[in-house]
Amino acid sequence: MDDKTRVEIEAAVFRHLLRHLDERKDVQNLDLMNLAGFCRNCLAKWYVAAAADKGIELDLEQGREVVYGMPYAEWKRKYQLEASPEQIAAFEQSRKPKGAPDA
Repeated sequence: MDDKTRVEIEAAVFRHLLRHLDERKDVQNLDLMNLAGFCRNCLAKWYVAAAADKGIELDLEQGREVVYGMPYAEWKRKYQLEASPEQIAAFEQSRKPKGAPDA
């Protein structure tokens, strides 16, 4: 596969991932972090970093708008729920180094 085709396929996959996440607003960022180790905000940061690698300056809010499809503050207001104690505990547990004792 040539590089141009590979990049086109990767771009299509990224757009599909964004559409999928947009359709699954019920899946909170904390859920994504707990299960996969990344969330929509991570995608936005990676987007900004990739743009910077190409000499394009974007701030995090611009990256978030690409990922969320709207300003981040609006998305949070409409879709972000309060984290449950279970979600927070799972997040804290996932951040511990493997083999570290529970506090």
